Amino acid sequence: MLNNEDFAEEYEAEIITLEDDLGNEKDFEFLDTVEYEGEEYIILLPVEEEEQSEVMILRVDSLNDEDEIYSGVDDEETLQAVFDIFKDRYRDDFDFE
Repeated sequence: MLNNEDFAEEYEAEIITLEDDLGNEKDFEFLDTVEYEGEEYIILLPVEEEEQSEVMILRVDSLNDEDEIYSGVDDEETLQAVFDIFKDRYRDDFDFE
């Protein structure tokens, strides 16, 4: 489980609203970006309380200097590697169970 209460007190949360293929919008708190094997990944935490135990990891695909598209990652090894980098970076800020 990810506990971000202490972390949230130290900075102002950046909220990102994503829209799924059906047009449903959902808010996420931006946590960090991680580079892995030449790709950039964004780490997001759902704003909804009941969903705060898991982060979402998406690949960042740049359209141009100002616009980005986020793509799902199907490769479990890549997801785990990116999450391990994130956990190592924030081991003192979050309670990873």
